[in-house]
Amino acid sequence: MREQAQKRKKAYRWGHYAGGLAACWLILKGYRILTRRYGARGGEIDLVIERGSVIAFVEVKARKDFDAALEAIDQTKSRRIGKAIEDWVFRHQPPSGHDLRGDAVIIVPWRFPRHIEDAFGLPLD
Repeated sequence: MREQAQKRKKAYRWGHYAGGLAACWLILKGYRILTRRYGARGGEIDLVIERGSVIAFVEVKARKDFDAALEAIDQTKSRRIGKAIEDWVFRHQPPSGHDLRGDAVIIVPWRFPRHIEDAFGLPLD
């Protein structure tokens, strides 16, 4: 039991690190961070970013390889993210004329982060 708790703790710390790394990477690309770790009933958005007229909801995935990270954003995960996105949009009412999209940042050891625009569809489409 203790071993499982240590694994969860390690995964949690790795997730925090990956989120921070993704945020730094996106800032270097010219994005502004609007929200980090936005939680709502049923889901969480890792990052909400903005650049120009685009607001993107970002799922950060840290895995041993790119394919495993992409596979981790399945329908169930997209549905949970979608609930949080709906809540965020309702509460923040982004200005009209902004394009909304679902992005992903993939973190793999010893590689630069990979930012994938339009990685998943939004429930608002």
